[in-house]
Amino acid sequence: MTIKLDMVGIVVQDMKKALDFYRTLGLAIPEEANGEHHVEVAQDGVRLAFDTVEIATSVYGGWEPASGHRIELAFLCEDAAALDALYAKVVERGYESHREPWDAVWGQRYAIVKDPDGNLISLFV
Repeated sequence: MTIKLDMVGIVVQDMKKALDFYRTLGLAIPEEANGEHHVEVAQDGVRLAFDTVEIATSVYGGWEPASGHRIELAFLCEDAAALDALYAKVVERGYESHREPWDAVWGQRYAIVKDPDGNLISLFV
Protein backbone atom coordinates (compact mmCIF):
# COMPACT_ATOMS: atom_id res chain seq x y z
CA MET A 1 0.00 0.00 0.00
CA THR A 2 1.27 3.44 -0.89
CA ILE A 3 -0.11 6.81 0.04
CA LYS A 4 0.34 10.24 -1.50
CA LEU A 5 -0.15 13.61 0.14
CA ASP A 6 -3.07 15.06 -1.78
CA MET A 7 -4.52 17.90 0.28
CA VAL A 8 -3.82 20.14 3.24
CA GLY A 9 -6.92 21.70 4.79
CA ILE A 10 -7.15 24.93 6.75
CA VAL A 11 -10.16 25.98 8.83
CA VAL A 12 -10.77 29.71 8.47
CA GLN A 13 -12.82 32.21 10.43
CA ASP A 14 -13.30 34.54 7.44
CA MET A 15 -12.96 33.07 3.95
CA LYS A 16 -12.25 36.36 2.15
CA LYS A 17 -9.55 37.42 4.62
CA ALA A 18 -7.88 34.02 4.39
CA LEU A 19 -8.02 33.89 0.60
CA ASP A 20 -6.70 37.45 0.29
CA PHE A 21 -3.67 36.45 2.38
CA TYR A 22 -2.91 33.43 0.21
CA ARG A 23 -3.45 35.52 -2.93
CA THR A 24 -0.80 37.88 -1.55
CA LEU A 25 1.56 34.89 -1.46
CA GLY A 26 0.82 34.36 -5.15
CA LEU A 27 -1.80 31.61 -5.21
CA ALA A 28 -4.29 32.00 -8.05
CA ILE A 29 -7.66 31.97 -6.29
CA PRO A 30 -10.65 33.49 -8.09
CA GLU A 31 -12.39 36.40 -6.33
CA GLU A 32 -15.76 34.64 -6.64
CA ALA A 33 -14.47 32.03 -4.16
CA ASN A 34 -14.69 34.63 -1.35
CA GLY A 35 -18.28 33.69 -0.55
CA GLU A 36 -17.81 29.92 -0.62
CA HIS A 37 -17.68 27.64 2.42
CA HIS A 38 -15.10 25.29 0.84
CA VAL A 39 -12.38 26.37 -1.57
CA GLU A 40 -9.54 24.34 -3.10
CA VAL A 41 -6.51 25.44 -5.05
CA ALA A 42 -4.07 22.98 -6.62
CA GLN A 43 -0.37 23.61 -7.00
CA ASP A 44 2.20 21.07 -8.13
CA GLY A 45 -0.13 18.15 -7.51
CA VAL A 46 -1.16 19.08 -3.96
CA ARG A 47 -4.43 20.76 -3.07
CA LEU A 48 -4.70 23.46 -0.43
CA ALA A 49 -8.25 23.57 0.89
CA PHE A 50 -9.99 26.23 2.96
CA ASP A 51 -13.11 25.45 5.00
CA THR A 52 -15.23 27.77 7.09
CA VAL A 53 -15.77 26.93 10.75
CA GLU A 54 -19.34 25.94 9.85
CA ILE A 55 -18.15 23.34 7.35
CA ALA A 56 -15.47 22.05 9.73
CA THR A 57 -18.08 21.69 12.46
CA SER A 58 -20.36 19.69 10.17
CA VAL A 59 -17.52 17.42 8.98
CA TYR A 60 -15.84 16.84 12.35
CA GLY A 61 -18.96 16.87 14.50
CA GLY A 62 -17.63 19.89 16.40
CA TRP A 63 -14.78 22.35 16.22
CA GLU A 64 -12.58 24.18 18.68
CA PRO A 65 -9.96 26.77 17.76
CA ALA A 66 -6.44 25.41 17.81
CA SER A 67 -4.01 26.64 20.43
CA GLY A 68 -0.30 26.69 19.85
CA HIS A 69 1.67 25.87 16.74
CA ARG A 70 0.59 22.55 15.25
CA ILE A 71 1.73 22.43 11.62
CA GLU A 72 3.77 24.57 9.28
CA LEU A 73 3.05 25.49 5.70
CA ALA A 74 6.29 26.39 3.95
CA PHE A 75 6.48 28.08 0.56
CA LEU A 76 9.65 27.85 -1.53
CA CYS A 77 10.65 31.17 -3.08
CA GLU A 78 12.80 31.65 -6.22
CA ASP A 79 15.73 33.23 -4.40
CA ALA A 80 16.63 35.39 -1.38
CA ALA A 81 15.60 38.61 -3.11
CA ALA A 82 12.19 37.14 -4.00
CA LEU A 83 11.73 35.95 -0.41
CA ASP A 84 12.61 39.40 0.99
CA ALA A 85 10.26 41.10 -1.49
CA LEU A 86 7.37 38.72 -0.72
CA TYR A 87 7.88 39.15 3.02
CA ALA A 88 7.83 42.95 2.62
CA LYS A 89 4.66 42.76 0.50
CA VAL A 90 2.89 40.57 3.08
CA VAL A 91 3.79 42.90 5.96
CA GLU A 92 2.96 46.05 3.96
CA ARG A 93 -0.54 44.64 3.38
CA GLY A 94 -1.04 44.47 7.13
CA TYR A 95 -0.40 40.81 7.82
CA GLU A 96 1.54 39.92 10.94
CA SER A 97 5.21 39.03 10.91
CA HIS A 98 6.38 36.24 13.19
CA ARG A 99 10.07 36.44 12.20
CA GLU A 100 11.77 38.78 9.78
CA PRO A 101 13.93 37.23 7.05
CA TRP A 102 17.19 35.73 8.31
CA ASP A 103 19.92 33.42 7.10
CA ALA A 104 19.35 30.20 9.01
CA VAL A 105 22.22 28.11 10.35
CA TRP A 106 21.09 25.20 8.16
CA GLY A 107 21.84 27.27 5.03
CA GLN A 108 18.42 28.56 4.01
CA ARG A 109 17.06 32.10 3.91
CA TYR A 110 13.89 32.00 6.00
CA ALA A 111 11.01 34.24 7.14
CA ILE A 112 7.78 33.46 8.99
CA VAL A 113 4.46 35.32 8.76
CA LYS A 114 1.02 34.61 10.19
CA ASP A 115 -2.10 34.10 8.13
CA PRO A 116 -5.35 35.74 9.34
CA ASP A 117 -6.15 32.67 11.47
CA GLY A 118 -2.79 32.71 13.23
CA ASN A 119 -1.18 29.84 11.31
CA LEU A 120 2.58 30.19 10.91
CA ILE A 121 3.55 30.38 7.26
CA SER A 122 7.21 29.94 6.36
CA LEU A 123 8.85 31.46 3.33
CA PHE A 124 12.22 29.97 2.42
CA VAL A 125 14.85 29.49 -0.23
